[in-house]
Amino acid sequence: MEKATFAAGCFWGVEAAFREVDGVKATAVGFMGGTTENPSYKDVCTDETGHAEVVQVEFDPAEISYGQLLAVFWANHDPTTLNRQGPDFGTQYRSAIFFHSPEQEAAAIASKETLEASDKFTRPIVTQIVPAAAFYMAEEYHQQYLEKRGERSCHI
Repeated sequence: MEKATFAAGCFWGVEAAFREVDGVKATAVGFMGGTTENPSYKDVCTDETGHAEVVQVEFDPAEISYGQLLAVFWANHDPTTLNRQGPDFGTQYRSAIFFHSPEQEAAAIASKETLEASDKFTRPIVTQIVPAAAFYMAEEYHQQYLEKRGERSCHI
């Protein structure tokens, strides 16, 4: 198994999108990329911890490639909005790929460059591509939040 970590706005909808992908074995929502140790959701919502809401994906590379996970990431949010997705705004909602290996970094950069060259977006892509840092799991009630409520997505 391998890990991949993505930030693409509110983690509830991002997690739901990845949970539907064949080859994804587990997901967890949490926080990464900030300076506060063991932040709570309430802490992160202050926009003062520096953390992004993330989904950590455990996947079987024999069933799905990291490149395919990147395609899911790009397709499920607007990577041109800085620190915002839909009605949610703040640095915790930024678009970011947290890579776990040099291979993931190279694949993330290549996928971003390909998307930029495609002219799919009229605005620049603002997605950060940064090394994975400490992952802090969000409180239990956030895990599989939409599934627990019988919902499939929270996209606008």
